[in-house]
Amino acid sequence: MPSRRKRRNDSHCDQWVLLAQESAIHAPEKADCGPVFTRLRNPKTGTAALYLFNSGATQVYEVKAFDEDYRSWFIGQSVQYDGRLLFVTPLDPLFLVLPYLIQASEKQGKFQPVDQVIKDEEFPRCSSILNCTRTLQSLHHLTEEKEIGNQKFYKYSREKTLVWLKKKTEQTVKALKNTNLSVGGGVQSSMLIRNKQVTEVTEEDYLRYAHGLLSEYIPADLSVELLKFLELPAVATKTATSEPPSKKKKLSDKLVEAEEDYTKFNPNSKEKKPSKMTAAQKSLAKVDKSGMKNISTFFTSKNKGTTKTA
Repeated sequence: MPSRRKRRNDSHCDQWVLLAQESAIHAPEKADCGPVFTRLRNPKTGTAALYLFNSGATQVYEVKAFDEDYRSWFIGQSVQYDGRLLFVTPLDPLFLVLPYLIQASEKQGKFQPVDQVIKDEEFPRCSSILNCTRTLQSLHHLTEEKEIGNQKFYKYSREKTLVWLKKKTEQTVKALKNTNLSVGGGVQSSMLIRNKQVTEVTEEDYLRYAHGLLSEYIPADLSVELLKFLELPAVATKTATSEPPSKKKKLSDKLVEAEEDYTKFNPNSKEKKPSKMTAAQKSLAKVDKSGMKNISTFFTSKNKGTTKTA
C-alpha cells in the first residue's frame, strides 16, 4: 500500500494512500521520468478527472477515490487526516481517445493525422495517450484509415465503434459470470435479502449490467446508441397503482429491512421495528398481573355510566 508525498512550506507532508499494481508505480533506474499523475478529460462527462501514466507513459490508469466521513490513517508514527483510499486500475486508452475522434468528426468530418485530433488546450497532457502501447495499435477499432506515403490518416467510424463496444460488453459479461457477481434482480436477493431465494439471472440481466459499466466511460448519446445496437428491449416501468395493495406493502417492508434504518426515504412504511427490552422491563413482564387494575382506571369519571333524572 504505497503512498505519495509532497513537501509543503509548513514542513508538513501531504500523503495519499493508494492501491496499485507494481507495474503502475515501478520506475526503472534509467527511465527519463517515473509515474506521473495528471488530469485528463473524463470521456463521459468531459470534465477534469485524475489519471496516472506509468513510467514511459506506455499505460494509462484511472484513479478512483473511496471516501468516507471521519476516516484517517496511521502511517508510521504519524496520522494522515485525509482518509481517502485511492484505487489505481488499468484503463483502455481508446476510451480517452474516443471523445476527441467524435468531436473531430462532427466539426470537420474528414481524415486527419491522429496527433492533430488528440489536442486539447485545457488538458495538454492528453497527447501522452498516443504513447500508450495499445492506442495506435487499436485505433482501427474506432476509425476508418487511409495511408498516404508513410503517414496514416483517421476518421471516426460510428459503425466500427459500436461493434467494438459490443465486443467489450460481451467480454464484460464473461468476466461477470466467471466472478459469480450478482446482477439484475439477483443483486437484491443475494446481497440484501439473504433469507429469500435468489432470482434467476438471465442473459439480458448480464448485458444490461455490462452496458451500465461501459456507459461510465463513453458519452451519454453513444451509450443510448449502444443499448439499441445490443437489441435490448426497453425496461418496463410499473406504476404504484398497478401493484396490488398487499404487494406494495411487502415491497415497502423489504426496502426498510434491506437498507437498515432508511425509513425516512420510504414514506409508505409506517411500521416501526420492535425495540429491545431492558432487564427491568423483562423482570416486570414476568410479574403476575392478575387482579391488578390498569392505571387508566384511576383517572376515569366516577359518574360514567349513570344518568340524570329531571
